Amino acid sequence: MAIVIPVAMKGLQIASRAGVVAQRKSVASRLAESLLNEVIVTQQWEGALQRGDFGEDYNGYEWRILNETWSQEAALRMISVEVIYRVQDREYNVRLSTLATPITY
Repeated sequence: MAIVIPVAMKGLQIASRAGVVAQRKSVASRLAESLLNEVIVTQQWEGALQRGDFGEDYNGYEWRILNETWSQEAALRMISVEVIYRVQDREYNVRLSTLATPITY
């Protein structure tokens, strides 16, 4: 009996973490999609590496924007938004990417 209780408690902890991770991943995916759309439309991606958080409305979610040369075509940029969140002292992330062409004036 003494062995069963710690094993059962560990199983409950893992199940609880999995549920919280799934819920937060869903929120992080929506936040990443919204931010990626915004930076593409406003062309905020043309600067250097950017990072921040989503404020009090989404406490615990951080973001960063990456701007890289696409390996298949040098004229295109691969813009990625990564949303980072933590569950039980573990870090998780969601990354969404798209291709963009720099505007030349």
